[in-house]
Amino acid sequence: MVLVAKPGGPAGPTSHDIVDVVRRALGTDRVGHLGTLDPFAAGLLVIVVGRATRLASFAAGWDKAYEGVIRLGVTTTTDDATGVPVATSDAWRRIDRARIEAVFATFRGAYDQRPPAYSAVKVAGERAYRRARRGEPVAPPPRRVEVTELELARFELPDVAFRATVSGGTYLRGLARDVGAALGCGAHLAALTRTRVGPYRLADAVAPEKVEAGDVRDPAVLLRELPRRELDPAGCDAVMHGRPVPSEAADEGPVALFAAGRLIAVAERQGDVLKPRVVVAEP
Repeated sequence: MVLVAKPGGPAGPTSHDIVDVVRRALGTDRVGHLGTLDPFAAGLLVIVVGRATRLASFAAGWDKAYEGVIRLGVTTTTDDATGVPVATSDAWRRIDRARIEAVFATFRGAYDQRPPAYSAVKVAGERAYRRARRGEPVAPPPRRVEVTELELARFELPDVAFRATVSGGTYLRGLARDVGAALGCGAHLAALTRTRVGPYRLADAVAPEKVEAGDVRDPAVLLRELPRRELDPAGCDAVMHGRPVPSEAADEGPVALFAAGRLIAVAERQGDVLKPRVVVAEP
């Protein structure tokens, strides 16, 4: 894995652009990431490389932390500053700090969030943003997300700076839109920086153009929530060649297999054996 600090701004690169930079820097085509950032957003992208790309699903439940700015009084087509204004309101002028904090409190916990029309979720088998770009009305169905932290960081109307920690799949653009609706003045996301993904922090990331082989990290942390088992040399050889090894009584569900402290594979119990499902180590 590689921790990359993505730049943002009006002309910010896409997450795919960052993946291409890392691909060229490391000389491999097998590169992915643990969650996109919109082009205007800055912050941490966790890039997975080589066989570790097959482990990305095990980190799907990691939460993510952000710092951002909600601009009150203007709604946009994209729910962020890159979109076309849809409606404006001066009602934000009558909102005080206490009102903001009260509304923020209502969003802490689980709630049903409607993804933005300009998003990659599929509607009737097609990406929502493609339908939206054709001018079609798009209303992706709501989905359950969780906001474990939403705190007011700075109050300078019409801008409201915040800190948030959310579950995977949460749209901060959607959160800004929903906060504006709850306040009765409308809003959009004006700025966003991702500061953390799971155990990794933006402070430990490198700029895309500075990525080199020495920045690649052990992918074993992607499996930190799985039970761990050490293999002997014979078991290690078997697993690296896709062969099962005897299971133990405690083996249940996916198991991370290591040898001499090195991640070898993820296996699942099948009868009285552990069958390799994802082999990470090279034979």
